[in-house]
Amino acid sequence: MSMNVSKGNMYDWVTHQHSHLGGECPHKCSYCYVDHPDRGRASKYCGELRLIESEFKTAYGRENTIFIEHCNDLFCKEVPTGWITRILAHCYEYPENKYMYQTKNPARFLDFINILPPNSILGTTIETDSGQPDHISKAPSTLDRAEAMAEIRSYIRGGYIRTSRPDIKIFVTIEPIMDFNVDILSRWITSIRPDFLNIGADSMGHGLIEPTFEKIIQLVERLRKNGVEVRKKHNLERLEKLSV
Repeated sequence: MSMNVSKGNMYDWVTHQHSHLGGECPHKCSYCYVDHPDRGRASKYCGELRLIESEFKTAYGRENTIFIEHCNDLFCKEVPTGWITRILAHCYEYPENKYMYQTKNPARFLDFINILPPNSILGTTIETDSGQPDHISKAPSTLDRAEAMAEIRSYIRGGYIRTSRPDIKIFVTIEPIMDFNVDILSRWITSIRPDFLNIGADSMGHGLIEPTFEKIIQLVERLRKNGVEVRKKHNLERLEKLSV
């Protein structure tokens, strides 16, 4: 099997994407980009979670930045520990790359923090400071994610007595951005001290409750004042046009 070259509206700093996991992500987010509005969901990502053995033959090459499990959530609670360690071992076979892992269950990162490949990039999604009902997502709450990422920041910067992982970078993505309280969300993100933050809007018309563009600008200004690098995505232009 081969990797997919990263394209579209995901992350412009990622060069490739690859998945070992088949089946549907248990978080069942209503806005999941795997559910294409026209084509639907590919059969590979339907049904129960499963490992696709042939994907372990994929060669990762060198000097790439690879988004691992871009169509699933490797660290959700339903993924067996043995599956995660096998996938990480595959990454270790190609040490001259950077590997990006993104999850809505970042507390589980800490279970594997000492065996993650060098220079890993760890991220989570925090779309809002408000609670999300089950019909939006079954993932851990955004508050739980924020608290977990703040703990990870403490860990990788030597906040624990005997170990640290200063080679690891962390980021947060606020996408698809939903309505929020500027004071609360800016406080959460500042407490995490991410290496960078992505902000993007819903690109596929899921009918989410979205903030005004003016509120987004307030958040960006607040975060930048607090030393957070903010990367705005082009799909925010839709919300900007609505504000005119």
